[in-house]
Amino acid sequence: MAQRRRGAELEKALLDAAWDELADNGYARFTMDAVVKRAGTSPPVLYRRWSDRDDLVRAAIVHTLKESRPALPDTGSLREDVLTLMREIATTHVQLVTVMYAHLAGYHRETGRVPDDLFDPAATGRAAALDTLFERAAARGEIKPGPLSERVKTLPFVLLRHEILSTFAPVPDHVLEEIVDTIFLPLVR
Repeated sequence: MAQRRRGAELEKALLDAAWDELADNGYARFTMDAVVKRAGTSPPVLYRRWSDRDDLVRAAIVHTLKESRPALPDTGSLREDVLTLMREIATTHVQLVTVMYAHLAGYHRETGRVPDDLFDPAATGRAAALDTLFERAAARGEIKPGPLSERVKTLPFVLLRHEILSTFAPVPDHVLEEIVDTIFLPLVR
């Protein structure tokens, strides 16, 4: 007899089921009933947490982004820290990025929200991680202390996402180095 899931374990199972449903069938065919079936639970269990599919999709994406976030490197240089993160994303997160953007066109059509509305850097922990990278770089004297705009901090990752969505393939190292060395580092220095 299966043990009843509760609390964080249950929530993780529901969000994992929601993500799997979204990845397998896209937003257009995403239903609360399909998530209930996939998670092996009942509708009231799901609806107590998320009132509708949009809430559930947003929660599943934040959950997936948190769980898939690469470890924050500390190589001793901003260049290598950013390249290390980009290499990880460019090789292991291609499917994640592609699935999100490919399947979320329907989300945009139905809700009017763009995919970037779902990727709240504060909720996913990305903002704090990037702040740490730049604080370390400033402490080492690689960049001037002081705030950088979110657009500047996320620029290499936005360009990486563009590369992934343009090719649907892992991004070669020479492209990552070009983004960091010719675009990003001159901007932050």
